[in-house]
Amino acid sequence: MIQSETLELLEWPRLCQHLATFAATKLGAIAAQKILIPDTLDETQKLLAQTREVYQLESRLSSGLTFEGIYDIGEALERSERQGVLFGEELLEIATTLAGVRRLRRIIDNQPDVPVLNALVADLRTYPEIEQEIHRCIDERGKVADRASQKLGEIRAKMRQVRDRIYQVLQSILQRQAGAVQEQIIAQRGDRFVIPVKAPQKDAIRGIVHDVSVSGATLYIEPHAIVDLNNQMRQLVRQEQAEEEAIRRVLSEQVATVKPDLERLLAIATTLDLATARARYSLWLEGNPPRFISRTEEADGNAEIITLRQLRHPLLVWQQQHEQGAPVVPIDLHIQPKIRVVAITGPNTGGKTVTLKTLGLAALMAKAGLFIPAREPVELPWFDQVLADIGDEQSLEQSLSTFSGHIRRISRILEALSEETLVLLDEVGAGTDPTEGSALAIALLQYLAETAGLTIATTHFGELKALKYQDERFENASVEFDDVSLSPTYRLLWGIPGRSNALTIARRLGLKPEIADRASDRVGVGSAEEINQVIAGLEAQRRSQETRAQEAAELVKQAERLHRELSQKAAQLQEREQQLKLSQEKAVQDEINTAKSEIARVIRRLQQGPATAQHAQQATENLKEIAEVRLPSRKAPPAKPKPGFRPQVGDRVRIPRLGQTAEVLSGPDEDGELSVRFGLMKMTVSLTDIESLDGQKPDVPVKQKPAPAPAPAPPPPPTVRTSQNTVDIRGSRVGDAEIELERAIATAATKSGAVWIIHGKGTGKLRQGVHEFLQQHPQVSRYELATAQEGGAGVTVAYLT
Repeated sequence: MIQSETLELLEWPRLCQHLATFAATKLGAIAAQKILIPDTLDETQKLLAQTREVYQLESRLSSGLTFEGIYDIGEALERSERQGVLFGEELLEIATTLAGVRRLRRIIDNQPDVPVLNALVADLRTYPEIEQEIHRCIDERGKVADRASQKLGEIRAKMRQVRDRIYQVLQSILQRQAGAVQEQIIAQRGDRFVIPVKAPQKDAIRGIVHDVSVSGATLYIEPHAIVDLNNQMRQLVRQEQAEEEAIRRVLSEQVATVKPDLERLLAIATTLDLATARARYSLWLEGNPPRFISRTEEADGNAEIITLRQLRHPLLVWQQQHEQGAPVVPIDLHIQPKIRVVAITGPNTGGKTVTLKTLGLAALMAKAGLFIPAREPVELPWFDQVLADIGDEQSLEQSLSTFSGHIRRISRILEALSEETLVLLDEVGAGTDPTEGSALAIALLQYLAETAGLTIATTHFGELKALKYQDERFENASVEFDDVSLSPTYRLLWGIPGRSNALTIARRLGLKPEIADRASDRVGVGSAEEINQVIAGLEAQRRSQETRAQEAAELVKQAERLHRELSQKAAQLQEREQQLKLSQEKAVQDEINTAKSEIARVIRRLQQGPATAQHAQQATENLKEIAEVRLPSRKAPPAKPKPGFRPQVGDRVRIPRLGQTAEVLSGPDEDGELSVRFGLMKMTVSLTDIESLDGQKPDVPVKQKPAPAPAPAPPPPPTVRTSQNTVDIRGSRVGDAEIELERAIATAATKSGAVWIIHGKGTGKLRQGVHEFLQQHPQVSRYELATAQEGGAGVTVAYLT
């Protein structure tokens, strides 16, 4: 009973109605409106797997899963089992349902990566022979066709002959008695053919009167000449009806023999339609699949058992989209495994109750196989029950006060809860004396901390705010209130209790100032005002910390950008040094080759002529000339500054390779390294990298190295756009695009060092989501929009570290 009450309090039936609008069949809509919430985690995982696979198919296939031609044939199957004769329309619906389900199975069979759906339709029988027989006997209007049997064809041929004969006779009478008839038409009354005759001229056409017009001016007479023909037509009609019924009876018996398989077929089609409705509703909500975790699963003490970022209330999303409601303000829920009770405080109209309902609906949606409208990752426990006491249960008929109604509902919750139950309590302990109500609320929450899985409670009692500091299983949260605009922001703040702000809200709602001032004076007498001032200070401190955190994040971004620029310049210098070295080596090699050629010519000339001392002297002089021209001059190296400079903490030194002047933060260690700072950057440099402001080099400690340092790695190749480092995500959702981007970044990090992301222009929402993802990715050093030749605002280039 309490579970059904909770569903009503959380407005679960309204969400189910929204879900039903995404169903394609009547049975799917009925199943969505009366969706069953599983009792076990295995059933929930199965539903989520169905939703996830249909979600993939809907995103991959151009038209998605189609349920065209599938009808609710359950009642027809029941009648066939009781030996009833089905109508032609019912038989035709059975045939089209068989064809529609077969088409569904064919689509699923062609998709190998949907194992859950493949298993669902694996043993499905669609009986094409029954479908073909029904289409042979029943036409598209649901009537029995002439081809259904030879006898029926003969009967209808005779009927056409008799009808033609009747028309010939009546047309002859109409022409002969044109003055006596009201209109030149042939009518029917019942199964008899008649002609309209003027009442004063009734004796002109002898026959049987079957009907009279409202005014009495026209009589519908069956002339005696066609009485026998009409009798023949009636007999033929009876024969036709009997034959049609016999044909439909045979078809109904064929359906009855396979009724269990057809019922299973109908159930599978309904299951697929419901899974498709869940997937389409989840896509519309921009939801993400939940992951269920246990308290023992997270070994890290700082891990969270509930992670719901940017969680939105699904009914408010619907109201915003379809009923021109206000924009939905998302909330963040981060709860650690040790927390058992969360006390939410804050002003009225601040969103405390909406927070309870949002979390309750999220837990129910996850259990029912729906995606949750929150950003990834979506993590929460699997609750066996969600029990709530929200709203006023005051009843004059049952003589219940507000407090009595709350206590009765809480009693039912306590009888039903378990260690895996989520309990939601709104204004716990309210409706009675504040002192006793506060004591009762504390005792109740302490009991729930020991027996329930998780309890979220809203309250105005200040005593509940102190439980966090007495028991580590408790946590405080509050809804934020803007003191400047005197309105709630609907943001949920963690770790800080909230203020009621009742007097401020009362003033904003029009309460007379003298009454509010007098109340403020009475509040100031006690300690409540001091507590509120402390809380206000904490909130201001939190906002200040958030501002400073944003500023620090901006400084970190600037430092990272500077580091990237320095790294790029260092890489460019290294590349230039390598190129100069190669150029010098090539020049030296060219000089050596030229010298060798000239020496070889001198030797050949000496060998060809007479070997005299004069010739040997001449050859020696030629070699000396070659040596003076080709070999580099042995000039003395430039004098270096005399070492002896020893940097101290606080000294200013110069770093020539960076072109910067820095301050020494720490003296050199045994490896000859010291910390310096220039601007916002701190870095560690070697003694060999610095010099004094007057050019002196420091003493470098000599240290025996075990082996020479390896040659520097060659610089990375220039970034070139190819099909391997280009990813096209146009038309994708942000959640799906992030998966594709993660895969592309992992591939490009080992090959090209950059990724070209084609997201298109459109509304800019996908581009914004891509930029937020790249900004937080550890492997992305920077990103920028591509040049106009490469796509401009429709393409983003991400450079990897």
